[in-house]
Amino acid sequence: MRVGFGYDSHRFGDEPHAVQKLGGVAVENCPKLVAHSDGDAVIHAVVDALLGAAALGNVGEHFPDSDPRWKGADSAALLEQVVAELAANGWRVVNVDVAIVCEKPKIAPYAAAMSARLAEILRVGAGDVSVKGKTNEKMDAVGAGLGIEVHCVALIDR
Repeated sequence: MRVGFGYDSHRFGDEPHAVQKLGGVAVENCPKLVAHSDGDAVIHAVVDALLGAAALGNVGEHFPDSDPRWKGADSAALLEQVVAELAANGWRVVNVDVAIVCEKPKIAPYAAAMSARLAEILRVGAGDVSVKGKTNEKMDAVGAGLGIEVHCVALIDR
C-alpha cells in the first residue's frame, strides 16, 4: 500500500457566472478558472495524489501546459489515463479523500455527484471517495474569493 498527496489551485477568471467542471461535474454559477486544460482543480489534485503514491511523477510532467495537446483538455479523460497507467504498473485505487477550499461556489450541493463521478473514473465504489467543501474563513487570496485550492489524499494497493 502507498499513500499520495495531491494539491492544485487556480485563480478565478473574468467569467463570474460560468459553468465550471469540478470533480467531473458541471458546477453552475462558478467563476471560470484560469487554466490550460478545463481547469478542473479537483481532478488535477486527484491525479497528483495518485501519481505521487505510485512514484510516477506529477500532473505537470504527464500533461504539461506547454503542450498544445492539453489545451482545453477534459480532465476526466486525463484521470482515466492515469488510472490506466496505474493499472499497467500493478496498482489499483483503494480510496481518495478530497477537500475543496473556496468561498464560492458552495460545494455541498455538488459533493455527492462529484464523489460518484470520481468513483466511476477511479473504478471504486462510491463509498471509497470522499469530497468535502471548506472555506478559508476570509483569510488569504482564496478566502478573499480570488480562487480555489484542492487537497487530496489517495491510497493505492497492489
